[in-house]
Amino acid sequence: MSDREAAGLVARARAEIGSAEGGNRFLDLLESGDLPRERLVWLAVEEYRIVRSDRRSFALLAARHPDPPSGDLFLELAQGEGHALGLLDDFAAALGESEKNLNARDPLPFAQAYPAHLAQRAAFGTATEVALAMLVNLEEWGGYCARTARALRARYGFTEQAVAFFSFFAEPPPGFGERALAVVAAGLAAGDDPVEAVRCARLVHAYETAFWDALAEGL
Repeated sequence: MSDREAAGLVARARAEIGSAEGGNRFLDLLESGDLPRERLVWLAVEEYRIVRSDRRSFALLAARHPDPPSGDLFLELAQGEGHALGLLDDFAAALGESEKNLNARDPLPFAQAYPAHLAQRAAFGTATEVALAMLVNLEEWGGYCARTARALRARYGFTEQAVAFFSFFAEPPPGFGERALAVVAAGLAAGDDPVEAVRCARLVHAYETAFWDALAEGL
């Protein structure tokens, strides 16, 4: 399958996700300065678990699909999650918390739906599914991270170092779009199901929405 056909699948997935987009109450409250500080602690609790899970998921994908372009892409994503984990320590420290203390807290079930789904697809899905899901959802996730970093600095007095975790995810890795598209094209050419790939992308978006909704529940 050509890159053009793969790009068409990306456009289809983006259109389906776009029709399901809604607001983000957590970020709206954060930007107005009305989000309780305890909810930032909740955010850190969830992100520690998500980043550790995603790093393992991407490493598993790299092991299951070692040949280029898939292996290189997933290995880079796993390494990125490892880097982000270190940056998350600075966010926790700004909250007066440690990774150990945060890990002792119970996570919110619906906030962990996304990493659970990614882990499932890493174990049983195709490279196309995950590459497409990351490609079409990364822009929205990056936008949310950029908004978070700005609001934390402007409304809550956090330093650049304290919000570096969110700034890191605000922009995709250089060349990510082209390489993810190449993974999609290669997978489709090898017989991966395009319907399942779009379904995975749609579910990842739904679980991402559930993450933010869980953090804002009751506010």
